Amino acid sequence: MATADQLTEASTSNYVEAGGIRLHYNEAGTGEPLVAIHGGGPGAGGWSNFQQNLPALTEHFRVLLIDLPQYGKSDAPEIHEPTGTYYARTIKNFIDALGLEKVHILGNSLGGMTAMKFAIDYPDSIGKLMVMGAPTGSASFTQPMPTEGLRRLMEAFDNPTKETMHAMIKVFVDDPSFVTDELLEQRVASATNEKKQAARRNSTGGMVDLTPDLGKIKAKTLILWGRDDRIVPLDFAWQLNFRIPDSHLHVFPHCGHWVQYEGRDAFNRLVIDWVKNEPN
Repeated sequence: MATADQLTEASTSNYVEAGGIRLHYNEAGTGEPLVAIHGGGPGAGGWSNFQQNLPALTEHFRVLLIDLPQYGKSDAPEIHEPTGTYYARTIKNFIDALGLEKVHILGNSLGGMTAMKFAIDYPDSIGKLMVMGAPTGSASFTQPMPTEGLRRLMEAFDNPTKETMHAMIKVFVDDPSFVTDELLEQRVASATNEKKQAARRNSTGGMVDLTPDLGKIKAKTLILWGRDDRIVPLDFAWQLNFRIPDSHLHVFPHCGHWVQYEGRDAFNRLVIDWVKNEPN
């Protein structure tokens, strides 16, 4: 198994032109393609969300960590349509540009919403679907909206400092030891990019409620959730599990919004088993 030291951001870094957008992605491993889509917090990107999962996942898959437009090293265009629709089409353009007919998709938070919209809009292009902490655009049944975590997220977007980022990420995780100086500095550096900030300010696209269309998802779906998620609470997982026809739900104890971090080893095993062994 490759180690985290061997799989560096620089050694896995790539770019591709897709749909008129220059997209950055990290690629490693061989086998069936697995696209991992990061969340939507300030400073997020494919590498920051999934770098700790690469050593295990690349033993089994060709892993592609995409930076969505306005995030990471990808271009930062203005978005003037629902973000789920825009980002789902971005993923389709991305896999088309790489010559891939069908991919498995793993999405965290905004990435999970994007993955579900992709499964709705492009059903012939997706194999297995895996979502974690994914909003639907609807309200929580159990908590007032916006949640504590979303309020912290917006504060960090509006004023991206080490302090606001620290306050946000402490709500993202159940175990505060995951909040390192390296992670904070990485996220702040990305979030303070002037082109990204301007693109976000000038964008008019918002979220749409995917709830009425969740029944259209035909892909076998694994829902992964932290019991203590303070960003997108657990009742969203129940909604997805109830509405997506062929879905299974796994809830991680002692985990917040980032189950791929806090539940890493179990998370990796579940993803690998779901893609490789769950019948189509």
